[in-house]
Amino acid sequence: MKIIPTAIPGLVVIEPDVYSDQRGYFFESYHEEKFQAQGIVSRFIQDNESKSLRGTIRGLHYQLQPKAQSKLVRVIEGEVYDVAVDIRKGSPTFGQWHGEILSASNKRQFFIPKGFAHGFSVLSESAIFSYKCDEFYHPEFERGILYNDPFLNIDWKIPAGEHIVSAKDQQQKFFTEAETNFLYQ
Repeated sequence: MKIIPTAIPGLVVIEPDVYSDQRGYFFESYHEEKFQAQGIVSRFIQDNESKSLRGTIRGLHYQLQPKAQSKLVRVIEGEVYDVAVDIRKGSPTFGQWHGEILSASNKRQFFIPKGFAHGFSVLSESAIFSYKCDEFYHPEFERGILYNDPFLNIDWKIPAGEHIVSAKDQQQKFFTEAETNFLYQ
């Protein structure tokens, strides 16, 4: 497996070793010892999966401490543009974001540690999105940032008139108003 650092410390892209032949392919999507050897030390305890249609934007979501979540995300079917926003106060990249194309064909994964808001947009006709979390979902700790916040200016790779966004995500707070309790260390 290949670990590709991003410009934001802590965010990494993982390219698995894929073994293909005339029958199809095989790869390890997760191997705790190999991930830990690469510095990804989260212990994942919950797996989630969603299916979404083209134009869907989900996010930007996170959970506050002490129930914050690190996530290991990938696409099983289709293609998404996956985004993580640094919400760690004191971080040199606070308020910056990184986006990555994840697809069933490139098999890339994105590791998003605690202290980041997360979201994605669906670029294909539909997509099945899978993610591992190192903390259970706790709705009382859930928070979010408005997906189209002008300060963040995220290009979701979907024309504005084609966005499909839940009522909940349309009512999230602006980045400068969002409740966070993460400190950069």
